[in-house]
Amino acid sequence: MPFNRDQMAARLADDVPEGWCVNLGIGMPTMVANHVPPTREVIFQSENGVIGMGPAPKEGQEDPWLINAGKQLITLAKGASFVGHADSFAMIRGGHIDLCVLGGFEVAENGDLANWATSENDTAPAVGGAMDLAAGAKRLWVIMEHTTKDGRPKIVERCGYPLTGLACVNRVYTNLAVLDVVEGKGFVVRDLAPGVTLEEVQAKTGATLHTQ
Repeated sequence: MPFNRDQMAARLADDVPEGWCVNLGIGMPTMVANHVPPTREVIFQSENGVIGMGPAPKEGQEDPWLINAGKQLITLAKGASFVGHADSFAMIRGGHIDLCVLGGFEVAENGDLANWATSENDTAPAVGGAMDLAAGAKRLWVIMEHTTKDGRPKIVERCGYPLTGLACVNRVYTNLAVLDVVEGKGFVVRDLAPGVTLEEVQAKTGATLHTQ
């Protein structure tokens, strides 16, 4: 069966090594913090100035003053600290973030990312800090559904939506598979959801998948 969103976040969390400083984007990426065990030291940074973000609070233990960049309630890990926006973005732009996890609308086989606007309505787009993160983080992993609600591929040869970053994505986690983006080759299948076949994933993908 395909992964559900919580399982997608848990699958990504399994791959985060000890000691990394990780920025989690708005939406599904924030769920990753719920799945890193306290025995593994991973420092989660939020662009609104939190260094040492913990998992979501349990019911009844919420602190309305503790939020992430997406205005979701959070907890703090032991030793957490707060910094101003300028210092937070100095970390991001200065290459001090080991990994950034973002959501996405499309990822291209050359690693291009589109995650901030679809141009399908009149809503004013707002890219936020995603462009800084795409350019400044040492690695960028994207977590998203494999297709749109109407079945169109989000893993594509070339992005059709406005780009967030060029050749910036290293890995993609979807409800069907984990794909590495390899320079000169494109999407290489790293893992499949339980019971999902390579043929099923390829049929829902707008680019060629490779197995090695």
